Amino acid sequence: MKRLATVADPALVVATARMWLGTPYHDQASLRGVGCDCLGLARGVWREVVGNEPFPIPPYSRDWGETGPREVLADGARAMMPEITPDEAGPGALVLFRMAPRAIAKHVGILTGPQSFIHAYERLGVVEQTLTATWRQRIAFAFLFPRD
Repeated sequence: MKRLATVADPALVVATARMWLGTPYHDQASLRGVGCDCLGLARGVWREVVGNEPFPIPPYSRDWGETGPREVLADGARAMMPEITPDEAGPGALVLFRMAPRAIAKHVGILTGPQSFIHAYERLGVVEQTLTATWRQRIAFAFLFPRD
């Protein structure tokens, strides 16, 4: 498991993510208060907590049931964030959800407490929800935001 020397303060990550609450859902956008999707939320929190995004995000499919040999989101996160096990993930951790069995992980959220997380969801926008058993079992990967 690769770890960076320093990680962002979880309270700062959570407070920053909460500033995005109410942002409307907009596919492949990342503007607080204007519109974002789940990855756009994570990108926005990154910009506010860590700094400039390290590389541009190419267009991506909205198909949550997509299968394939590569975990593209996890590989991207792994290149710039320390990975932890889902069991180690606490407030401030970025989690990737596998929305269907055998599908690649394509949904992103940020844990805000032991039983809650923030994510951008179509028709709802950015919301904070209970991390139910169903959501918890979908967590496939977890990462920590580095400190700038």
